[in-house]
Amino acid sequence: MSDTPPRPTVRLRPKVDPRPLRHGFPWVYADQLVTDRRTRALEPGALAVLEDGERRALGLVTVNPNSKIIARMLDRDPAAEIGPDWLTARLRHALALRKRLFDTPFYRLIHAEGDRLPGVIIDRFGDLAVIQPNATWAQAHLEPLVDALVAATGVARVVCNGTGRARALEGLPEVTEVLRGTVDAPVPVPMNGATYMADVLGGQKTGLFFDQRPNHAFAASLVSGGGKVLDVFAHVGGFALAALAAGAERALAVDSSAPALALAEEGAVQSGLTNRLSTRRGDAFAVMEALAGEGARFDLVVCDPPAFAPNRSALDAGLRAYERVARLAAPLVAPGGFMALCSCSHAADLAAFRAACARGIGRAGRAGQILHTGFAGPDHPQLPQLAESGYLKALFWRLDG
Repeated sequence: MSDTPPRPTVRLRPKVDPRPLRHGFPWVYADQLVTDRRTRALEPGALAVLEDGERRALGLVTVNPNSKIIARMLDRDPAAEIGPDWLTARLRHALALRKRLFDTPFYRLIHAEGDRLPGVIIDRFGDLAVIQPNATWAQAHLEPLVDALVAATGVARVVCNGTGRARALEGLPEVTEVLRGTVDAPVPVPMNGATYMADVLGGQKTGLFFDQRPNHAFAASLVSGGGKVLDVFAHVGGFALAALAAGAERALAVDSSAPALALAEEGAVQSGLTNRLSTRRGDAFAVMEALAGEGARFDLVVCDPPAFAPNRSALDAGLRAYERVARLAAPLVAPGGFMALCSCSHAADLAAFRAACARGIGRAGRAGQILHTGFAGPDHPQLPQLAESGYLKALFWRLDG
């Protein structure tokens, strides 16, 4: 007989429909679960068998009694062993997809629930990987997860980026540390014909936004024959450098972060684009107002702000902010020029975001047409049952005179 103690069980409330979970929805909310004394006593990150209201097993979950997402599905097999073999198999499955998609090892390797590793983000930068363990189970299994990552990919350096809102919601502390190898400088990343500099220790998120890769490329195609570009909320120059590499004449990158703009400038040096990129530090809204007052006009204006609506409670204020971005950006577009407006707020769906942008353009006295709607790249696979996994939207407009 096995000496392994039986796993604890947690159970849905009697009136909770289990069919969404059976059909692939990965989360159980706190008000859907029976939270008796035994459930509340479970350690955050503990594994348990999830049952429906009639005590039929639904799968193996990780439980955090302190989170609004109290349980996350790990495996449909309630007897699955969450160990090195299981982790390595999930990582190799994800890696096989990325190798089909990209010919260089720079991509998002694990996109949380989209790659069946809930709450886990892993971005790969050549021989270095950055892990964001944004769920308690991932933090608890961090050492075997790193071992499996090294075994599956062969990376020599691993950084844990334990910062951000998602960890706070799980009750996890902020910490950034190098777990394997050494990191002593920003990492050069080739993408869309340019070289970007990723600060994997002190930059935003993992240091670079791989999700915008196809949108950088589409924006760049609009000015491949020349033109002036304004990249607002530029971070390390994502849209600006891609546009310059494609043939744009000049680009101005605007951001409130001096370190981010310094990385954009270094990226221009590494890309051979030094004399065509300029930067301007300041509040994005104030800079756009100032540029309008200066009579500046651009053939392409891109605005890629942070998440103004990170949750439902912030939705109304977030949509007003997106409307304001569009209102201030539209007057900076030359007649017949292009504008790209982006949102990474999952709480603002595409229809709401599009309507807010249209209101802002109209309030600016401009009119236009939508040419293209972009989303995150294919290294950010969406779980169809989870709208949050499809957070990024990019609207490309052509504005009339």
